[in-house]
Amino acid sequence: MSEECTHDCSNCGAACSSRNAAPQHDAPNPNSSVKKVIGVVSGKGGVGKSMTSALLACAMARRGYHCGILDADITGPSIPKLFGIHGRAMADDKGCWPIQSRMGIDVMSINLLVENEEDPVVWRGPVIAGAVKQFWTDVVWKDVDFLFVDMPPGTGDVPLTVFQSLPVDGIVVVASPQELVSMIVAKAVNMAEMMKVPMLGIVENMSYIVCPDCGKHINVFGDSHVDEVAAKHHLPVLAKCPIDPQLAALSDAGMIETYGGQFLEGAADACEKLLK
Repeated sequence: MSEECTHDCSNCGAACSSRNAAPQHDAPNPNSSVKKVIGVVSGKGGVGKSMTSALLACAMARRGYHCGILDADITGPSIPKLFGIHGRAMADDKGCWPIQSRMGIDVMSINLLVENEEDPVVWRGPVIAGAVKQFWTDVVWKDVDFLFVDMPPGTGDVPLTVFQSLPVDGIVVVASPQELVSMIVAKAVNMAEMMKVPMLGIVENMSYIVCPDCGKHINVFGDSHVDEVAAKHHLPVLAKCPIDPQLAALSDAGMIETYGGQFLEGAADACEKLLK
């Protein structure tokens, strides 16, 4: 244990005996009921974690499960925009209530708490991490089968807080086809192993685009390396999602729930197995 230890493991990355003895998770809101918590992560930004979180929640909702999305990207929240959700979340003596999407998916995001959704959140790391923790302890997640946590990029304060505070049952790593993906995935996998969180597999986003004239798959970012990276870490490739202009248009319009792509069915299968 460091001489400067504050005994607050939520804001500390040191590996020590004190951490091992500390409580593993914070208690959820007493009115919450969440069966499985799935983290959607990546070692870098811009790979489509929010899109993957939203589409996974939609896929599981279509299978009859009640889903929620905890938008842990405090400084770059995009989940409400994808679902066309605006306005302010309400609170009562039981806690703060998420806003439901058209399909009944519960959503909580910092954009549902600020006065103007375009206002920037200019907070330091510990404050951001504390807000994410409150999304678990203060929000009423009522009868949720799967709670998807849309993480910010990297392996900093927020992912550390989520892994320590929430009972994460598995994580999905989102990557892109570039060769750089090897290092990025390795960072996410190594953090998961350090925190003893199970890995469900890898989703490769922006794998290709389909030519509208001939139907040929065009590898915009070059040849994919996800299969070899997945094999190196003994992980399944859960999906290879294309660049789809229709998905982009529906997302901008807040209508992601109407998207008919079935590319994440393998990832949905991996999540569903957690209940069996």
